[in-house]
Amino acid sequence: MHRKRSNFASLKIARGFGGRAQIEGLFTLIYRSGSIIARSMRQICRFGLNEMAQPNTLDEVSALTHAGSLLSADGEIVAPYDLEVADALTSGFRPLPAVLNAGIAAFACDYASQRNLHVINGMGVTLGDSIIGLTALFAIRKRHPSLGITLYRPARAPRYVQRLYELAAPALGTMVDLPVALDSLPQGDLKIDIGNHLFWPAFATLPMIDFFLWALGVAPSDIPSDDKRNRWLETLPLPESEQGSYVLFCPNATTPVRSIPPSMHARLVDRLWREFGVPVAGFAKVDHPHYTDVASLAPDTADFLAWIKHARYVVTSDTAALHVAAGFDVPTTGFFTTIPPSMRARDYANCHAVSVPLPGLDGIQASARSTDLQALERAYTTLLSRDFSLAP
Repeated sequence: MHRKRSNFASLKIARGFGGRAQIEGLFTLIYRSGSIIARSMRQICRFGLNEMAQPNTLDEVSALTHAGSLLSADGEIVAPYDLEVADALTSGFRPLPAVLNAGIAAFACDYASQRNLHVINGMGVTLGDSIIGLTALFAIRKRHPSLGITLYRPARAPRYVQRLYELAAPALGTMVDLPVALDSLPQGDLKIDIGNHLFWPAFATLPMIDFFLWALGVAPSDIPSDDKRNRWLETLPLPESEQGSYVLFCPNATTPVRSIPPSMHARLVDRLWREFGVPVAGFAKVDHPHYTDVASLAPDTADFLAWIKHARYVVTSDTAALHVAAGFDVPTTGFFTTIPPSMRARDYANCHAVSVPLPGLDGIQASARSTDLQALERAYTTLLSRDFSLAP
């Protein structure tokens, strides 16, 4: 999954179900800067200085980090994420015009007066962000059931993330892959751009559900907490459980610095076994007589959701699993390192949020640096040395 992309650093994460993370590439400042300069020089050689300097066009870095979607030279709406994943040339793109974008200018929508809503480049390319973004749309749909909703998506988003949108589509609206021609969006319909939201300052300062509501022109305070708990997940057609009672362990987030260190897995599984007295299932390899790795039994997003839905209890550092558990009202203990629990779990009444402080790393979206992971190990060692219950 794709999490944080800074101006001069690219972190590309391919994540299997249950938060099993594999970092494909983390480029340093020097490497990424050199790569961008080299690509820019190639573009200058290919297109010439005049074409590269078209009015209102974005340079390569700005195109990839623009807080919104892009418009190509031939009038197509393009997701910056798709360009980055494809390692495509990024010359000649402009900020998408003629649409609402709260990252550029905040706005409020009177949805009662609208017939159709076109959401451009929403709701991200990670499973967790997508769940919350869809929750915001379902909150709008609940209040305006006749509103037609079309959601335009990055075509290169991970398959298991796209699968979530396929599951949601029958109850929500139409899903369309980008790029599409801007002129194909009907005149007079409401059009809102939420593209590249990781680069919007508000995304780092607001609870995620509040961010998406605000980006859609809705005052977060107008939506009750119960409608911020992802309950739309209960409507999805999911596999029935053939398991008995079990608790679920999801220790891997999208980045190592937000994951539970592997050295702590067996200790936590043992605590779960002793506290609940039922088998422990999970999405990681753990050596414990009462534990089963069920990753291979969740080949589809629907399977992953179902494993969480039918669990007696969930322990996780993966916020995607946390959001799913909230949607099914499954009691959960969630561990948070570089982000405050209130940013993700504020509205989850059945969540026991545990803060694992990492001084100096507050707000870090991703890291696999050895010094950061050593600090993470020490923090969990201190936490687990205490006599506390996983289930309050």
